Amino acid sequence: MDEDFRMRPKRLRGTLLGLAALGGAGMVGVAFGGGDALLIAAVAAAVLIALSLFLSRGPDKGSQGSLAAPKDTATQLLPGVVRDIFECLADPVIVLGRSGHVIFANRASQSLLGASVERKHISAVLRTPSVLEAVDHVLAGGEGETVAFSFLVPVERHYEAYVTRVGRDGSPDSGLVLIQLHDLTAIRRSEQMRADFVANASHELRTPLAAVSGFIDTLRGHAKDDAEARERFLEIMSVETGRMRRLIDDLLSLTRIELNEHNPPQGTVDLSVIVRDAATALGPLASADSVTIDVAKQGSLPVTGDRDELIQVFQNLIHNAIKYGRSGGRVRIALGREGSDRVFAAVEDEGEGIPRELIPRLTERFYRVDVKRSRERGGTGLGLAIVKHILNRHQGRLQIESTPGKGSTFTVFLPAAALTSQESLAPTADVMKM
Repeated sequence: MDEDFRMRPKRLRGTLLGLAALGGAGMVGVAFGGGDALLIAAVAAAVLIALSLFLSRGPDKGSQGSLAAPKDTATQLLPGVVRDIFECLADPVIVLGRSGHVIFANRASQSLLGASVERKHISAVLRTPSVLEAVDHVLAGGEGETVAFSFLVPVERHYEAYVTRVGRDGSPDSGLVLIQLHDLTAIRRSEQMRADFVANASHELRTPLAAVSGFIDTLRGHAKDDAEARERFLEIMSVETGRMRRLIDDLLSLTRIELNEHNPPQGTVDLSVIVRDAATALGPLASADSVTIDVAKQGSLPVTGDRDELIQVFQNLIHNAIKYGRSGGRVRIALGREGSDRVFAAVEDEGEGIPRELIPRLTERFYRVDVKRSRERGGTGLGLAIVKHILNRHQGRLQIESTPGKGSTFTVFLPAAALTSQESLAPTADVMKM
């Protein structure tokens, strides 16, 4: 409500009181025999005095007039059918009053801005300078604007905001501002994934492709009649093509995970069962290296998550523990709860350990502590990057602890889902060996 509109009742009361004063002078004239004209003036003065006294009382407390609260203003300016339409939209929609305060926000905006944003100023709801500048521009009478902005935490998300004025000049709702937000995260991620895939694939595939190409040229040349060389070269070519296949599979898997990272999973799974299934699947690989996998038995640990993705997390961690652990050693997996709202699974190996200064880089794409050993064991350098992005989607985190010469422990923390009355909270001391 602008200043001019608020001052109108005061100005009107002042005018009427002035006229009442003039009429009062007429009443004095009647008292001293002023005639018919003065009698009419006296009646008019009485009416004006009554009106001025009525207006001076101000609006009743229960009145729903022009001085209504912002909530009532929203109800008046946004008919029920309009609000219903806004509520059905998948995109967040916010309507601001002339002062920049939120008078309406649909349900889709609550996941982004939180609940109970109405009556708050837009600067307290959406702290994005580019959007606030566009709102100020439109409130000042400017044309509508489209601005792009991003949220970097807790997960990177990208949006486009369309800010425009509502109604025509002179209409009751002409001072309202509409903000419509459109989520561009999937589009931006897709663009970035394509660029990263081309860059990473071209870099990582160059070496094995060069090796395969060189062996083919050798077999076509002076070694074409050398049976021993042919068998040796074909074996190396098979290893290199297998490495390329694993690399492409991991790149595609990482791309799919990153593309969906901003959409949290909805289902409920048991972390204890997932860890045991992952360990069982890697049993033959552990046996080939004479490694024993010990999984501590634990009651049900329900978490909100995607089963296939969490299986991939623990297969990567257990596989790394087998590859980089001590031959003939053990991989120990502990399960449990951290407080009432989080659960954990810790994978411990007996390997050489990792220097403290290198730990922060372990989840980078293609980063390897020992490049030669990683390639010899079939690693692509993408396993922990995949783990990181899956845990980001699950609102979890990865904690890495390592002591050079003694081994490393990779602990996954995940939000706990609701327990039923039959589910056990206490772990047992038994250990399952594989």
